[in-house]
Amino acid sequence: MSHKLHSAERVHDAQGRQYHIDLAPGEVAQSILLVGDPARAQLIGSLFDEIEHTRKHREYLSVTGIHKGLRVTAMGTGMGGGCTEIAMVELAQIVDDATIIRCGSCGALQPDIELGELVISQGACRLENTTLSYVEPGFPAVAHPEVVMALLQAAGERGVKNRLGITATAPGFYAAQCRNAPGFAIRDPELVDRLARQGIANLEMEVSAVLTMATLRRFRAGAVCAVYANRPDNTFIEPQARKQAELDCVHTGLAALHIVHAMAEQRGSQTTWHPGHRRS
Repeated sequence: MSHKLHSAERVHDAQGRQYHIDLAPGEVAQSILLVGDPARAQLIGSLFDEIEHTRKHREYLSVTGIHKGLRVTAMGTGMGGGCTEIAMVELAQIVDDATIIRCGSCGALQPDIELGELVISQGACRLENTTLSYVEPGFPAVAHPEVVMALLQAAGERGVKNRLGITATAPGFYAAQCRNAPGFAIRDPELVDRLARQGIANLEMEVSAVLTMATLRRFRAGAVCAVYANRPDNTFIEPQARKQAELDCVHTGLAALHIVHAMAEQRGSQTTWHPGHRRS
């Protein structure tokens, strides 16, 4: 960026343009989809009726536009908790009262979860260490109830097989998820089996960072992940089925943003929507 930055601690320019994501106030919608893969952000942008702008800086690619009357920002953050933390902090500097949904991919830890199925996170086990810079080890990473209900409704209306469960967020892809790569010994080879015995549904790399950071900022947040791998069966999704699962995931996320927006209109001045608001 060409503009002078505010300081070494507050890394934005005089207009509030953030150092890593290269976005300024007014350029981000209150309804946000976060994805790891920048190509997935482009895919979401292709579903918009109108695009206001596309911005790419470092690994962060963002598209802001209009989807069926709702202003939405899709951002590709890259992989892992560190990249996600940067995105969450910098977004929080330039947008208020946001709803943030992660649309990602994951590996299932339970044998009855099928490839292509969607897992909607009710909370996450914080195996990553990024959030330890903000909260205690026992701090819960929980999804906002409005977002959970919206994702369940959206997936059901789309007719996509889904389940609600606890997600585990790992700090990496290989040893951190008990994958045997030649030449790299795994320190804790029993981790995946232990998580599965505890009933954890899926394993990925970003959800607990999104949920924890959103809770600190009092944003509404949740996550939906398409199952690309089943670890107990050691199976991985076929390319064509993967494309469909990705579409199911992003369409569910987009529809959920509309549902949360409708919830806000129904609850009025109340802090959180509940089913009784439909009857009022």
